Amino acid sequence: MQIRYQLQAQRREKARERESLTVAELLQELRAVQTGVQILFAFLLGLAFSGRFTNLDDVELGIYVATLVLTVITTALIATPIALHRRMGHGGSSPRIVPIAALMAEIGFVLLALALNGAILLVTTFVLGRLAGICITIMTSSVFVALWLVLPWVLRPTRAARVSRRQSGAGQRVKASRTP
Repeated sequence: MQIRYQLQAQRREKARERESLTVAELLQELRAVQTGVQILFAFLLGLAFSGRFTNLDDVELGIYVATLVLTVITTALIATPIALHRRMGHGGSSPRIVPIAALMAEIGFVLLALALNGAILLVTTFVLGRLAGICITIMTSSVFVALWLVLPWVLRPTRAARVSRRQSGAGQRVKASRTP
């Protein structure tokens, strides 16, 4: 009987360790991305104070403002899981933080892709003209779609592999719980 309680305690401890690792990994990834977002934001702020900024037409100005706002919202979304962890993570709230942080990260990455492509559209439209800017932005947007959506879809495990993994994991759990 005591062995069973020890096994259960070990499993709970391993689950806590996995949750802690998940939070730590997610926060580390977000901190790395946050630096890039901050650099983009600084670039956009600097543009407004450059001499040629007054040469932007209404469309380019609209792209600029939309990109600036997207960058600010992206910063908020990506920084929120870090702030949540600071405020709640040390009190055993990791299981509650992980799904919220993961959702915010996913939304933040979508907005980051939009902001980066907005910056590309703004710069290439200003430098090369509207048609070239649109063409280049379609290409860069395609890269994001290919790398962030298509590649994970292609690399995902097949249904058979997921079922096999679940069954082998279930068998191990059953064997462990029957050990005297």
